[in-house]
Amino acid sequence: MDKIEHIGIAVKDLETSNKLFAGLFGTPHYKVEEVASEGVKTSFFKSGPNKIELLEATNPDSPIAKFIDKKGEGIHHIAFAVTDIVSEITRLKGEGFIVLNETPKKGADNKLVAFLHPKSTNGVLIELCQEID
Repeated sequence: MDKIEHIGIAVKDLETSNKLFAGLFGTPHYKVEEVASEGVKTSFFKSGPNKIELLEATNPDSPIAKFIDKKGEGIHHIAFAVTDIVSEITRLKGEGFIVLNETPKKGADNKLVAFLHPKSTNGVLIELCQEID
């Protein structure tokens, strides 16, 4: 893994949270994007070299809606940038990690993504991200 790509935060209301984080960082979000396949609308902020992704559910059955119902708003995942997501999935499976989607899928911010189950990562959902060329 190359670096932390972003930290994902589940929120109930994206507009309200955009205002809150714009005040926190002193700058507005730079992108809003919907990922219909995941039932989520995202908003991205930069703070120095770091990125924060806010995630709002677009339907009550989405993973973000279920997360908020169970745990409330807060940190949802930590994403790591990888150069070759397929090789990284193979490596991590070999190390005993549980991969939730062995075939990478298109995610937000022009990335291919895959997730590691929190049961295998001390309760933290880990996202692997590879830039799409």
